[in-house]
Amino acid sequence: MLKREMILFESSGPEWTEQTLRAARDRALELGIKTVVLATNTGETALKALDAFEGAGLRIVAVTLHAGIWQKYVPPDPDKVKAAEQRGVRFLTATHALMGNVGTAIFERFGGLPPCELISRTYYTFSQGLKVAVEVALMAADAGLLEGEGEVIAVAGTGVGADTAIVLSPAYTTNFFDLKIHELIAMPR
Repeated sequence: MLKREMILFESSGPEWTEQTLRAARDRALELGIKTVVLATNTGETALKALDAFEGAGLRIVAVTLHAGIWQKYVPPDPDKVKAAEQRGVRFLTATHALMGNVGTAIFERFGGLPPCELISRTYYTFSQGLKVAVEVALMAADAGLLEGEGEVIAVAGTGVGADTAIVLSPAYTTNFFDLKIHELIAMPR
């Protein structure tokens, strides 16, 4: 039997970013995990992760919103992306694996929920960050950025910043049901 603490924040939001990143770093070191995949809109969370992970030897894969919704939300900040890339972060902009893809277009035009939306909304019952953490891991795997990885840590949040961190074994979207969530490190309650 394994017994460990999980962090539950009393609310969701960016104010938990530093604590989430520190918890992700600590758990990565405990488990010997080498890669963290994280959601970042502008690149700010990636920069904060670099500071939180300093000296830990962790590889960071940063996943942005797809370009089709930058105007609605926010695009990556070229200066922040460049600063993070210069320190070794690998960025990915791609179609969202679960929400914000062709299934979403069908839903918005014709109604009804496609299967990927049902999966997304199930993850939302835990937190938005949990859905996004799974999604960025799928996206990074599809892009070939997690090849050969065993377990990774995925970090995401609710809107801006990070309030959720999980340990998972990634999978490609074509093998979605091979993805396994092993641990919840931190999330909003």
